Amino acid sequence: MGDTGIGADPGADDRAEHVPVMLDRIVELLAPALQEPGAVLVDGTLGLGGHAEAMLTALPGLRLVGIDRDTSALRRSRARLAPFAGRTEFAHAEYDALPRVLDDLGIGEVRGVLLDLGVSSPQLDEAERGFAYSYDAPLDMRMDRTQELTAADVVNGYSAAELTRVLRVYGEERFAARIAQALVRERAAGRIDSTRRLAELVREAIPAATRRTGGNPAKRTFQALRIEVNAELGILERTLPAAIDRLAVGGRIAVLSYHSLEDRMTKRAFAELATDRTPPGLPVPLPGSEPELRLLTRGAEAPTEEENERNPRAASARLRAAERLRRH
Repeated sequence: MGDTGIGADPGADDRAEHVPVMLDRIVELLAPALQEPGAVLVDGTLGLGGHAEAMLTALPGLRLVGIDRDTSALRRSRARLAPFAGRTEFAHAEYDALPRVLDDLGIGEVRGVLLDLGVSSPQLDEAERGFAYSYDAPLDMRMDRTQELTAADVVNGYSAAELTRVLRVYGEERFAARIAQALVRERAAGRIDSTRRLAELVREAIPAATRRTGGNPAKRTFQALRIEVNAELGILERTLPAAIDRLAVGGRIAVLSYHSLEDRMTKRAFAELATDRTPPGLPVPLPGSEPELRLLTRGAEAPTEEENERNPRAASARLRAAERLRRH
């Protein structure tokens, strides 16, 4: 996860190809909390290590804990970050394991947390991973290829009602029931195993007038299946409070989201802790009722037009950041 950028040849130089999203802004937001030697930054979605490399370069005293569920991404980021070997730790885990990873390293509080959600460029660009409808590939979509559940298991094993729920909730697909019924009909004749076949079935299930607008009609279905296979929203829901809890006072957290479900979840988690809970009418804040967080972004920040031109995959990104003001 993380480091979403453009990549034509996944085997070529990662630095040249994969452009970390909103890199300068993330460094600007997180760096003030990471100035002290030994300050710890947790990159919970290390990806190819582009954001991490920039932070380690800008802050010579920084210590990085990089977490990723994708073993391929970890291998590549380890190589990229080899020049900083004395200041880096790596863990193969989902990012809701952040507290356990820190405990295993003997680290209590941290000064920074970065979560760059969504699919990384190698996952999109390596056809065999099955994330993209632009390639014909096995229906896989596992970010962690050591897990069992694949997109093919969901498409071929879930009931029509379960498929409808996944497509409607995670893909915000208004034709969820029609698509689910089409998949159930098709799989009765034989297992649906390829990305191209799935994309064709979705296209055929959607009304003709709708197919002509809004990009590839399979986009929402692929998003929904990816979220389901990787339990993305459940993991994020557990991670946000856990990550904030490990922030030291003055520590900062930044979250890059790529669809409205993730962004709404992040917005709620930040807003809840950025609110003064003093009952209305009292002249001064009650002790313990003051906000725990200070919002560092006004709403969700989007990439600049220049960045979107340079890196089209950045276009859907939304960035929120907050600073810890006090402990509970």
